[in-house]
Amino acid sequence: MTGVSAIQYFSPQIYAQIGISTSQSLLFNGVNAIIAFAGTSVCILVIDRIGRRPLEIYGAGLMCITFLINAILIKEFPTSAANTGAHWGFVALTWIFNFVFFVTSGPMSWAIPAELFGTALRMKGVSVGAMTSFAFNTMIGQVTPIAISAIGWKFYVVFIVCNFVNGLVFWAFLPETKGLSLEDMDELFYESPTFVPGSKWVPNSHLDEDARKIAAGEDYVDGVVTGKGKVVEVEHIERPA
Repeated sequence: MTGVSAIQYFSPQIYAQIGISTSQSLLFNGVNAIIAFAGTSVCILVIDRIGRRPLEIYGAGLMCITFLINAILIKEFPTSAANTGAHWGFVALTWIFNFVFFVTSGPMSWAIPAELFGTALRMKGVSVGAMTSFAFNTMIGQVTPIAISAIGWKFYVVFIVCNFVNGLVFWAFLPETKGLSLEDMDELFYESPTFVPGSKWVPNSHLDEDARKIAAGEDYVDGVVTGKGKVVEVEHIERPA
């Protein structure tokens, strides 16, 4: 949430880096609030269709790109009233960042801790997630005005690196919880691999009856087996080595 916090609290100073007036920056920040509402609404509609992993991974990538381009714009066109194209490019990319954030990381920074942790850890996990979010928001709130005055566009490098690293961490370690119940979370914690890419782990609640019997250690199943709502004739199923 750090990038959004900086934009919300210090928009006049941030937009002033590229020559946008305070009155305009406050108007643009009002548009950001509308975009935030629209982005959150989109997240609610698509999160259970697309899944958590794609939204977080690609969202982090897109936010990294918007910060990178805006850093370049601030560096190349500093406080120049003549560069209206650069102004609107900066504003448009800020709006795009805001929309992507509220479709992806914004709502899911609260949803994922609540649904990812198993029963024994859920309360602690949600508490640590909320504490971390507010702690970093407070830090950014204190650091942003000083950093903008001291290093200008270079401050954006922090957000570029953070979003890039976030995308890698989500890709490597964030399991997909779409379609899983809270009861599946303990099994996910204890049985799914830590490194997610390439994993074919499926909770027992999503396995066919024959697959559950094989996973339980039976060498074969004879006769009729019910799986995923249909009856399947099975003569012999070998247990995988």
